[in-house]
This record gives sequence, structure tokens and C-alpha cells, in this order.
Amino acid sequence: MRQQTVLISGVGIAGATLAYWLGQCGFKPTLIERAARPRTGGYIIDFWGRGYDIAERMGLVPGLRAEGYDVHELRVVDAKGRRVGGFGVDVFRRLTGGRYVSIARAELARLIYRTIEGSAETIFGDGIVGIAQDEVGVNVEFARAPPRRFDFVIGADGLHSAVRKLVFGSQGQFEKFLGYYVAAFEVDGYPNRDERVYVSYEIPGKQVARFAMRQDRTLFLLVFAADRLLPIAPHDARSQKARLRAEFDRAGWECRQILAALDDCDDLYFDSVSQIRMNTWSRGRVALVGDAAFCPSLLAGQGSALAMIGAYVLAGELAAAGGRWQTAFGRYEGLLLPFLAEKQKAAEQFARSFAPRTQFGLFVRNQVMKALALPFVADLTLGRLVHDAIDLPTYPT
Repeated sequence: MRQQTVLISGVGIAGATLAYWLGQCGFKPTLIERAARPRTGGYIIDFWGRGYDIAERMGLVPGLRAEGYDVHELRVVDAKGRRVGGFGVDVFRRLTGGRYVSIARAELARLIYRTIEGSAETIFGDGIVGIAQDEVGVNVEFARAPPRRFDFVIGADGLHSAVRKLVFGSQGQFEKFLGYYVAAFEVDGYPNRDERVYVSYEIPGKQVARFAMRQDRTLFLLVFAADRLLPIAPHDARSQKARLRAEFDRAGWECRQILAALDDCDDLYFDSVSQIRMNTWSRGRVALVGDAAFCPSLLAGQGSALAMIGAYVLAGELAAAGGRWQTAFGRYEGLLLPFLAEKQKAAEQFARSFAPRTQFGLFVRNQVMKALALPFVADLTLGRLVHDAIDLPTYPT
């Protein structure tokens, strides 16, 4: 039989994972990415659950352990740097049986991409601008390259998916804004370091955190509340920095130092905290995966792992159905739509306590954090969070 071709838009966690499993299942994947190289930047993620299981099947665990961080504590401080809340991260290791690691999102993406580098065709610096499908294939137009034809097209291109816009319609139909913006960046030589401690400072509606990384690098995460989506373009770093200065210049603690470090940063991640909610992820021979399909938002705490789960199931169902896309996409959605809906619901409920908008809300949240030091409280509060209520199928490879 002819090897079926699959074009994947996006060389992130979902796209690279999908390409790996499609290759294992006998398909011929091609990846396309608007950026000139694999993307860097982003924030530290906590990685566990079924995503960890998939990483293990891909042989990634040694790399995760080598590149990850053994975080000991989440520490909440006041304007003078004094501890006012937090908890030890060992509770997560205990609840996951040690199958847990903290790692930079870009490092996880790099580890996954290395599994396909050189074996899957990858086109950087280009993007999809047109999609026209018929009964037997999909014609794709690119911004730079000449048109090509594929058996399937998969959008793994994130919250602002171009494939979703071309095939399903504008982002506004599917985006649910959760009331926050997040920014992340790294700098060299920041003087204040607390090794293996995630340090967070908060005032109503704002959160600033830092984490000491290897090679004298420091990662910063800034979160602020907003009543509506802001008219700031995704790649307008100048406007993004200006907004961060307006939000945090008078926030206290180390904020002015952090903003000074931001001035020299040329790799800033800045985006809304939003979800993508759809009742179907496929249309004809085109499907979506990862944030393009079901972005659970930063608040879910598992976006990367969920992207890997989606990619694994999508590739596996295409293989199990022998490439019969109607059957494969139907099974993919049937298995994951209810599971992801629950994850999104939990993230939305958590939004109110993520960066509380009142002083009283901050006080209550800090007391809850302190209580997590008690094992029975941690088990009751976090037990359901770390458990993925889904069994991963085993697919033919």
C-alpha cells in the first residue's frame, strides 16, 4: 500500500509528538513551522500523568531527568521577601510515585523534536495559507513554498492556529478568555537566586515569580488580571513590554529589577490565558490537536502532557483504522472530548484562586497552601488533580 502522507502545522510539543507516532505507525509526516527554528522561551512546567507515560514509551525519561529540575518548594513571599505561604513540592512526587519532573517547556519540546530530527521532513520559516480538500486528499498552499498535496492535514499550531482559522473559522468562535495574561522570559546574571525554589510574589490581580535555572539563568513569570482581551498583536514585543511596565512598575518586591532585566530580553512569551472549546476537532481530512484543538490554558497545569496524549491517540487511531479517517477521527474525539472537557472545567474553576483579585482572596489561598503540608490535606486536595482518568490504548506500530 502507498505510504499515506500527513502535513502537520507546528513543530511544538503536539506536532513533534504526532510526527513521532505517525512515523512509528507507518505514515509519512511532514512538519511546517512559521518560526525559523524550533521555538524557545516559555515557562517551567510540571510534567506527570499520562503524558509522562507517553514520554516513557518514547524513551524520553532519561532526557527529562537530565534537563529537568528537582524543585523543592513553592514559596510565596511578601514585598520584603518574607515567606507568607507555599508548600513542599515533594507532595507531587509522593502522589505520582516519583513520576514527576519540572522542566522548561522549550526543553521538553526540544527533547521530543530530537526523536524525529532527520527522519521527518521539516520546513521552517513557512506557513499554510490555503487548504482545499476533496474526497481523496488535501491541496495545501504555503506562504513561500509551491503548493503540495497530502492525504491529511493536522493543525498542531497552538492557541492562535492558522489551520483552525482556515478550516473551522475565526478564533473568536472558540476562545474562552479566563481573565488573565501571562508573560515569561529568561535573563543571565540576575542577582537574586533561590536554588530549587519557585519564588512567587503576589498582590491583588498580579503575580510575579522567578526560578533559578542552570548556567546562571533566571526564568520570570508575570501574570496580571484583565477584564477583556487586549488589542496587542501576538508578535508586538514593544507593546507587550509597555503593558508589563504599566502593570508591574509599582507592584513592589523585585518588580522594578525584573522590569529592568526585561528591557534587554529579545525572547518574550506573552499571551492571554485562554481556552479553546470545540465540539469537534475534525472536518473532512483535516483535524486539530493540542492547544489548537483543546487548549486547556496555563491554569490546567498539564497543557504539554495533554498535547502529547492527544497526539498519541490521534496517530494511534489513524493506524488502527488503516488510515480510514472518518473512523479514526471519530474514535479520537470520542475518547478525548469528554476527558479534555473535564480538564478545562477544572482549570476554569481554579482561575479564581490563581491570582486572586482581592487581599482577602490572597490570604485564604495562602492558608490553603500552608495546609498542603499536611499529608491528608494534600491527598484530598491534590489527589484528583494528579490522576488522569483515562486509560491509554495500545496501538499497532
